Amino acid sequence: MKTVLYIIAFILAGAGLQMLLPWWSMPLAAAVLALGFNLKAWPAFLGGFLGAALLWGGYAAYINLLNEGIMAGRIGNLFGGLSATMAVLLTAIFGGLFGGLGGLVGSLARNILPLS
Repeated sequence: MKTVLYIIAFILAGAGLQMLLPWWSMPLAAAVLALGFNLKAWPAFLGGFLGAALLWGGYAAYINLLNEGIMAGRIGNLFGGLSATMAVLLTAIFGGLFGGLGGLVGSLARNILPLS
């Protein structure tokens, strides 16, 4: 249950931060939230991965839907002829990796920080 709350809080915080700050604010939010939620390493990585994949993948799919796949198709052509769907999926996977690693860093930081 704590992991589900972490995912929801992460999606909300990540979406808010991404409107104002660069892409690296999302892993930073994952780290701070994983530290605050006191998650173990594996749930922090999994929650960060799922939250970021849903956030970036959902937003990429929304943009892809708005422009009828033209932009993702053109970007996919730059990367070896990927389809628009595959470009959206890769966006979700990369976002998930960034969020998962951010969550993992936050979880492991609890081991070295003198927090009570």
